[in-house]
Amino acid sequence: MSVTQVNAEPPRKSEPEHIGGFSRHSFRAKFIAVVSAAVLFDLMLAGGVAIWNVQRLSDDATEKVQTGLSDATDEYLRTYIDTTALRTELLLDQVYSEVEALGAAMQTLIDNPETGTAVGLTVEEDPKLGDKLVYNADAGWAQNEPGESVVSVWGYLLDDDGNPLPEVADQIADSSAFNLVAPGMMKTGSPKLQLYYVGPKDRPIMRTTPHTGQAQTFDELYPGHNDNNFWDFFFPGVYEGWQGWLEDASTRPVPRDIVGTAPYIDAITGARIVSFFSPLWNAERTDVAGMTAVDITLDQLSSLVENVKIAETGFGFLTSSSGNVLAVSDAGALTLGLVSVGGEGQGVTGINRFLNQSRYPELANLKLPHDAGTVVDTITLGSEEHFASREGESYIVVLKELAPINLWDGDKIVSENLTLGFMVATDEIYAPLEEVRTQLAEATERIVTWQIAALLVSLLIVTLAVYAVSGRITKGLSELANAAKSLQNKDYSVRVAIPTRDEVAAVGLAFNNMAEEISYHTENLENLVEERTRKLETANGEIVALNQRLKSENLRLGAELDVAKRIQEMVLPRLSELEGIPQVEIAAFMEPADEVGGDYYDVLFDGSRIKVGIGDVTGHGLESGVLMLMVQSVARALQEKGDRDPVAFLDVLNRAVYKNITRTRSDKHLTLAFVDYEDGKVTLSGQHEEVLIIRATGETERIDTMDLGFPVGLEADILPFVATLDLDFGPDDILVLHTDGITEAENAAGEMYGLDRLSQSAHDHRGQSAKGIAEAVIKDVKSHIGDYKVFDDITLVVLKHR
Repeated sequence: MSVTQVNAEPPRKSEPEHIGGFSRHSFRAKFIAVVSAAVLFDLMLAGGVAIWNVQRLSDDATEKVQTGLSDATDEYLRTYIDTTALRTELLLDQVYSEVEALGAAMQTLIDNPETGTAVGLTVEEDPKLGDKLVYNADAGWAQNEPGESVVSVWGYLLDDDGNPLPEVADQIADSSAFNLVAPGMMKTGSPKLQLYYVGPKDRPIMRTTPHTGQAQTFDELYPGHNDNNFWDFFFPGVYEGWQGWLEDASTRPVPRDIVGTAPYIDAITGARIVSFFSPLWNAERTDVAGMTAVDITLDQLSSLVENVKIAETGFGFLTSSSGNVLAVSDAGALTLGLVSVGGEGQGVTGINRFLNQSRYPELANLKLPHDAGTVVDTITLGSEEHFASREGESYIVVLKELAPINLWDGDKIVSENLTLGFMVATDEIYAPLEEVRTQLAEATERIVTWQIAALLVSLLIVTLAVYAVSGRITKGLSELANAAKSLQNKDYSVRVAIPTRDEVAAVGLAFNNMAEEISYHTENLENLVEERTRKLETANGEIVALNQRLKSENLRLGAELDVAKRIQEMVLPRLSELEGIPQVEIAAFMEPADEVGGDYYDVLFDGSRIKVGIGDVTGHGLESGVLMLMVQSVARALQEKGDRDPVAFLDVLNRAVYKNITRTRSDKHLTLAFVDYEDGKVTLSGQHEEVLIIRATGETERIDTMDLGFPVGLEADILPFVATLDLDFGPDDILVLHTDGITEAENAAGEMYGLDRLSQSAHDHRGQSAKGIAEAVIKDVKSHIGDYKVFDDITLVVLKHR
């Protein structure tokens, strides 16, 4: 053999004599140049960008401040108006509660007429509280003398002698408890102008506290009232509205009985007031029995609105859904450009100041919110001849709709939503913005100046630091380069000093380990090759021997599994046995997932009795197959012994199997159920999968066996858990038993076959024989599985009554 000598050393390039010196070509010089250039570039770029962006930074900051101020102002105004709205609604709710409390007291007396009459007569007999009516012949009405309350009886409720008609007299007595309750309520709770009570439409006497000359005032302001029904004259539509609620509750606009009025000038007191009515019902709740009511001054609502303070000139206002401003300060009314218009009504003088009649077009066209929560908007008040000083002034407007109330609009009861509003001049809110802009500009200029100075100082410090550190860094690299050169010259003893603990030190440590390995392997290469060869020969011999043993073991295990499989097949019922059973057709199918399955089924026939068992041992394979054979042997022995009690049968079988499992130290057990047939009936016992019964009529029944037993071989005594279930099984009825290998069979998509599909398949083929049904179901299962792997034993038993 000819051998060609190969040069072990490749040609080398020329290299500098010394590595690590400081020169223009050295790594240290390049390192300092690159870092210094980067810092200088950063200084120039940062300084130039900072100077170029001074004005832009100021503008952006101002914009952000303005945005933040706008958001903060918006949030403040929303919170403020929400709080004010809540206080307004709380005031109204307190007034509602008081008039409802008065109404509840009067309603109790109506609902208990005997008590109401007794209380009324007692009050009437009291010298201080009783009503002492005095007839005014000139005016034609009767009214009591001054006291805590006043009761007025109109002329059409009196007889020719000026005395109340009998039914009116009863109404006066029955309602005199008002004199007990109302004066006390008047003096407590929220401030009220007056509380009053009005009787039903056919007896509308009027009681009011405190005492006033109400009849005299009505004569002066409302001529003809004494000859007309009180309800129709003063509050047309209210009484009929309440009656409509009784007939159809859905006609009530707001789900609360309280009805309010729009603000008006009270005829008796001359005050600007709002009234709230609470209806009274007869005891049968079939008609209206009058009302209780309260008057509060508009000043109580106005105080909440007029006390709103936003900046210097901001103000609040309260308006109805029609835009009638009910409450606003004088300055606010001037800003809104409101014009007061007289409002006349029957019994009331309205307060009409409508936004749509404002001198300013944008306010006249302002849309009030409806189901929109809180609305924040900006408007500009247009110029007007008398308001030239406000030309073009911008305002922020905040509007919030209050909770709806029932409102009498002078004709009927409707739903009404008051709206609370705030207005504040935009210039006043954003006055600090110009000052902020100036301060931001000055601060930005200072920041840029200091930034340039800091960058110059940074450049100097970084340059000095780089120069100092570069020597330490490049020293290690230089030593590595020199050591690598020595290693290239086959000096395997070379090592690098490692004075630091950084990445360069890690490279040096790796280099030393590599040099040591090269040195070791170079010196011991032949010994290592020889030793490795011996080890490989030894390992190869061991592998050959192991393969021989594995082959022998596989042959032995295969033979054992074949024997077990053959034994398992031998003990299964033969076709000739099943065909010899006269009463019932029986067809069965079993296919193990491995060589030996863990499913069990058996058919035991003894004269007129047929016993069919089905079970599923945990897992599958040889150990599961052995347990299945145990169960088959014990079941056959018990059947031959003539044990006809299904419960005792399962109990004895479990005890025998449990002891065998304990002896073999196995962790296996099984679900097991039996079907006993005799004289057209089947008895189910034991716990297994659901049993399907398809009746001759086509009806399908699913029988759950969960409560009929307990897993066999898991506990020594399962007798307390075993039960039976008797079912009819007549001609053409079909009974289907299965293991979970069918219902849990999966296809490639992971979809299970399922009990519903099994039931449907058996039902679709119910006209066939038991064998035909079994073959159709198994075919359907196989079609579902397709080419996917079968993971569990598949067992199916079909019984069909001949």
